[in-house]
Amino acid sequence: MITATGLQLRAGSRILLDDTTLRIQPGDRIGLVGRNGAGKTTTLKVLAGEGEPYAGEVTVGGEVGYLPQDPREGDLSVLAKNRVLSARGLDKILRDMEKAQTAMAELVDDGERDKAVRKYGRLEERFSSLGGYAAESEAARICANLGLEERILDQPLQTLSGGQRRRVELARILFAASESGAGGKSGTMLLLDEPTNHLDADSISWLRGFLKAHEGGLVVISHDVDLLDEVVNKVWFLDATRGELDAYNMNWKRYQEARATDEKRRRRERANAEKKASALQQQAAKLGAKATKAVAAKNMARRADEMLSNLDEERQADKVAKIKFPAPAPCGKTPLTAEELSKSYGSLEIFTGVDLAIDRGSKVVVLGLNGAGKTTLLRLLGGMEKPDTGSMVPGHGLRLGYYAQEHETLDHDASVWENIRHLAPDTGAQELRTLLGSFLFSGEQLDQPAGTLSGGEKTRLALAGLVSSAANVLLLDEPTNNLDPASREQVLDALRSYTGAVVLVTHDPGAVEALEPERVILLPDGTEDHWSADYLELVQLA
Repeated sequence: MITATGLQLRAGSRILLDDTTLRIQPGDRIGLVGRNGAGKTTTLKVLAGEGEPYAGEVTVGGEVGYLPQDPREGDLSVLAKNRVLSARGLDKILRDMEKAQTAMAELVDDGERDKAVRKYGRLEERFSSLGGYAAESEAARICANLGLEERILDQPLQTLSGGQRRRVELARILFAASESGAGGKSGTMLLLDEPTNHLDADSISWLRGFLKAHEGGLVVISHDVDLLDEVVNKVWFLDATRGELDAYNMNWKRYQEARATDEKRRRRERANAEKKASALQQQAAKLGAKATKAVAAKNMARRADEMLSNLDEERQADKVAKIKFPAPAPCGKTPLTAEELSKSYGSLEIFTGVDLAIDRGSKVVVLGLNGAGKTTLLRLLGGMEKPDTGSMVPGHGLRLGYYAQEHETLDHDASVWENIRHLAPDTGAQELRTLLGSFLFSGEQLDQPAGTLSGGEKTRLALAGLVSSAANVLLLDEPTNNLDPASREQVLDALRSYTGAVVLVTHDPGAVEALEPERVILLPDGTEDHWSADYLELVQLA
């Protein structure tokens, strides 16, 4: 169980939650929802014990599995498989068994070799008692269902893409919480921040089933409406305008109906109260002109004020970032060409012999299974990494704009203002302030470190940098991740209206439809084809 009492959370001086009591129990499957920047990620981080509240206390009983939006920390030299097994402490035993096995094979002295044999036997017995062999099989099954192939599991984390590392972390958490197999902790409380990011359609479908069957308690932040509809049995709505959390003890569909009804009631009650209060105020004004009626006039005015003050606060309309990609700078017919690109990490070959010509205003989608190198290709084109062979040839007037799904273009230690100044050094200060305001950044939030922003806020900041760039070739890697539905629609509208060239990597079919691509690049082979609707069904699978 997780209990929070008197909880207050702040972002600068802005109150996200005030004097709030929360309780998460086994069997609860809670969807934590609200607009980008409302404080969902901050709330989950504090409940997981990874952050400190401004006031109040959080008590955690039992095991907690926490998936942050951006798992960057930890030892990246560890094999992916061992990272998953570490959830039950099996990775260390396996490493010790491998060392003992090596000693058994290499030691010449009989006594030392017998000692190594006995050590290996003790380790194997302990490994078996913890259900190690069954657990290895279960971990492999979970990984496979999350799109992590065996070749990926045998690689160090540092060779994996950000999306692959995030899936390894999700597999680790689900492995710890899995009910089957010795050592499983079915009572684990799961706190998951956008768990479907980087997953293909099959993996998302499997995850829904896993979470629906989990009995240990769950709080999930997600913009995947299908996941919320199928999994959650309670909804917490975090209202950015009021700094309050509304708890609905019902599933997603009933929550949507109840909230719509609640909003109608608020508007109706306020309209009635304002009408009555206005009548009282008018009558008070008439009576106030007569000295003998002054007391009655004051009483009427006070009653009018009380009517309005006792109403539930009306929710303000949610603000939406105004996203419009830049007017592209003039350029030649083919602003970017890539020739014979190849990339490997150690002995693992990602792709080889990829050729690509990006013509002015062309629209290209890159497809491939997870791990096929889609993000790697965009990083090469954007100059974030160097190819092993081949080269990028800039054409006349090339101006690149790169949106990275892991927000690598942002300096997480620098403030929002420092980031936008770095991304647009030639733009005037007032113009940048206006731009940031259109992306919902203003006031003291400009001084907030970028690393403390939510995933959706980081996305908005990175997109603001693109807007100020006058780029004529945009490299977009999952630009709709972490965005609430209204903000996602803004990005899709921006894609529809942008007249420059775009190279897009996405699992979002809506983004592809908005782009209206002309060509598709299939990785890892680098095959190029004309776009057709037949490829659309591959987008979610890739």
